[in-house]
Amino acid sequence: MPPTHSKNQVIFAPSNEPYIGTKSVFLAGTTTKTDDRDWREVLAESLLDLPLTVINPYRPDWDSSWREDITCILYKEQVEWELQKQDSADIIVFYFHPATEAPISLLELGLCARAGKAIVMCPEGYKKRGNVQIVCQKYGLETVESLDALKPAIVKRMPGGSV
Repeated sequence: MPPTHSKNQVIFAPSNEPYIGTKSVFLAGTTTKTDDRDWREVLAESLLDLPLTVINPYRPDWDSSWREDITCILYKEQVEWELQKQDSADIIVFYFHPATEAPISLLELGLCARAGKAIVMCPEGYKKRGNVQIVCQKYGLETVESLDALKPAIVKRMPGGSV
């Protein structure tokens, strides 16, 4: 595990603590358990040596009984938190895992595509990969092929292009 940078922090939903990192990175995309470890956890760990605020929408108190409806206060709070954090983030990382459909992530990519702040990982095998590739190409969004390629893509967007 890399050493922790003094200006590195990970914020989980629904926290509103102030950012201390030089840049902020929202982790959007696949939420379904697909691998041994959650991709967000793996990426956040790899970024510990950078002066970043990593915004992880994972919510430890998530309850699957929450209705996906505007009248469900806790569900609405989560969705509004995610939208606000994506709007305020410097970088939004999307991961479209081939084992998932990720319709909400597609919606979120569409919402932020024109802002030009997304980095997209959409490996071969993702059902809607062609559509994601076309959107990324049209709006000049950076795409990467692997989880290992995300950190260098993020580093390029740091002041000076490095730590």
